[in-house]
Amino acid sequence: MDYVKGIFKNRPNRFIAEVEVGGNLEIAHVPNTGRCKELLVDDAVVWLKVADNPKRKTRFSLHFVENKNVLVSLYSQQANTIVYDAVIEGKIKELNGYSIYQREKTIDNSRIDIYLENETEECYVEVKGVTLIVDGEARFPDAPTERGSKHLKELIKLKKEGNRCVVFFLIQHPVGKFFRPNWENDPKFSQTLNEAYEKGVEILVYRCDNQLDGINLIPEALDFDLGKSFTDGIVNDK
Repeated sequence: MDYVKGIFKNRPNRFIAEVEVGGNLEIAHVPNTGRCKELLVDDAVVWLKVADNPKRKTRFSLHFVENKNVLVSLYSQQANTIVYDAVIEGKIKELNGYSIYQREKTIDNSRIDIYLENETEECYVEVKGVTLIVDGEARFPDAPTERGSKHLKELIKLKKEGNRCVVFFLIQHPVGKFFRPNWENDPKFSQTLNEAYEKGVEILVYRCDNQLDGINLIPEALDFDLGKSFTDGIVNDK
């Protein structure tokens, strides 16, 4: 996939960014509703994809930003595809052994990202992409998310009904090697995650290697801690 290099200038709202490309100021779609304020800083190098639809209002989509000498993926929906493909390819050992695979399984009023099934069980996997890094820790969410808490409650319900349930945190910033919920930012989500874990919902944490010619999941699970953290300092240098 070909990308165009740009320089980040401003983010007027969560959907668009002003980016300098070849000396011109362009408007780019931001496919990530998180704050990303520690990543989208003045003059950060970004990598853009030209829109396939010439009638689209924004010519570019912002896919990567350079931070801490690595590429960080800002395309949040791509996390689902990365995890799904990795399951199919057998890269996630905890999710091996299934013969039926489906994306976006509708359950009641929710859609679970990945559905897996074999002869003995059904498994529901909800994927969360993580870009916020605080003192080397990957944290989710970077902005309060009622939707995220709703998904966890749905997994708790499905687990109670006898299904296997997993919340999968994909760290999309390669320097993150450990995960904890963002208590300081969203205590409700963090508490609900603790409740889900106590009731049998599994937590998996992996990270991905981001390159302009492709993104690959690193097949090694990472550790996590569900307790509160008292560390400060956000990674924000380019």
